[in-house]
Amino acid sequence: MTEPKDPERMILAIDEGTTNSKAVLFDATGRVRASGAAPVPIRHPEPGWVEQDAEAIWSATEQAISACVAAAPQAEIVAIGLSNQRESILIWDRVTGAPLGPVVTWQCRRSAAACAALRDAGHEPEVIARTGLPLDPMFPATKLAWLLEFHASGRAADTICAGTVDAWLIWKLTGGAVHATDASNAARTQLFNLAEGRWDETLCALFGIPPEVLPDVAESAHVFGSTAGVAGLPDGIPVAAAIGDSHAALFGHGATRPGDGKVTFGTGSSIMTTVPAFSAPPKGLTTTIAWKIGGQITYAFEGNILVSASILPWTADLLGLGSVDDLVALAETVETSLGVALVPAHVGLGAPHWNATARGVISGLSFGSGRAHLARAALDSLALQVADVVEIVRAGSGHPIGRLFVDGGPSRNRRLMQRVADILDQPVITSESVDASARGAAYLAGLAVGFWSDAETVAGLEPHDPPLVPALPDTARAALRADWKDALARTLLPAQSLA
Repeated sequence: MTEPKDPERMILAIDEGTTNSKAVLFDATGRVRASGAAPVPIRHPEPGWVEQDAEAIWSATEQAISACVAAAPQAEIVAIGLSNQRESILIWDRVTGAPLGPVVTWQCRRSAAACAALRDAGHEPEVIARTGLPLDPMFPATKLAWLLEFHASGRAADTICAGTVDAWLIWKLTGGAVHATDASNAARTQLFNLAEGRWDETLCALFGIPPEVLPDVAESAHVFGSTAGVAGLPDGIPVAAAIGDSHAALFGHGATRPGDGKVTFGTGSSIMTTVPAFSAPPKGLTTTIAWKIGGQITYAFEGNILVSASILPWTADLLGLGSVDDLVALAETVETSLGVALVPAHVGLGAPHWNATARGVISGLSFGSGRAHLARAALDSLALQVADVVEIVRAGSGHPIGRLFVDGGPSRNRRLMQRVADILDQPVITSESVDASARGAAYLAGLAVGFWSDAETVAGLEPHDPPLVPALPDTARAALRADWKDALARTLLPAQSLA
């Protein structure tokens, strides 16, 4: 008969992404000991609309937790940290906890007209000055106004809870005892004054949001409450951190020096670099709170790309290929795209263009173009979009980018990441783990409960590979960027000019 193992103290990280929920257990050395995942469905009820079901998100989270915990029966979970898809917003009943309407996701464009009306009325400069964010339907304020109008009309504000996905998960993990968010997620709502660190009454009035529906705002490393009634977990485990997934990845890499940055390759991409103090962002970028710990706020410049790795399965299907791996293999049969460029503006363009009406373009086709050239163009689009953002960061920050880390599924392909280094003309650092967001959330939770002593300790836990150094000749890089910029210009042409 096998003797049961002694309990081993671990931190559980919940990483709730756009397409799946993941749970990961980390030990005291920062090593991943177990994980579990479950898919989260996405709906597209109308063109440009993207939504999810709040209960489906919670169900997937419980499934992921149960699978993870079952894989490590010796684990004694001392705290839970959350990282989450950002800018997705929902409302629910404060008494019953029942969702009121869908989760309107970060990709959804249903409030584009509302953003345009506010922009036309001249409100954007003040919004940017207060929040660091432009008027774009990616951000939750106008989406929350839509939810309140169409799914809570006539209800008293004090009967409604509103929040980003972290607030929903904190509510569910604590059995409905806590309605709260952290500073990094609050900073993405377009309702939070970054300089003053509070919900902004002027912005709430502008967007038509009753302040009573908003959650309390805490630090990123903070004991929000304790588990109650969660499948697969005992009651009483501290929920000790919450942070947006991109911010969590930055922290997980130990990118805490001014100028350090990271690129997360996922459904979309986030490029984030730390800055020493709050300032209005360079045109095309946003300013955000990276995290708040021990009373100190770390700020960052960020560029958000709407369609990144999600262009790869789309292109694979378009070319009749069986998988993304087949697409990568096909792309690697040619050294260049032969002038073909693919701009994946399938749901508009994010940073640095912020054009909600732009749509995808394939340009540069000739009789010499083949399937492999289009495959190469799709892969290159990941790096070329990042290069546009990095160009603005370099100019706007006034200093070079420091260490640049990469994470997300595509970062596991070193040849693809070498292409990123080549196109950016910037060394990039990969890591052995692709769980950067979960890792950052776990580190913050561990700091909150004293599992790790300080940020310097956790920064040394994650081993990274040697930097990938640019090897593309300047002339080849310049030609590739020129083809890309020509394709971008075509993407951004007003529809009437194409008639």
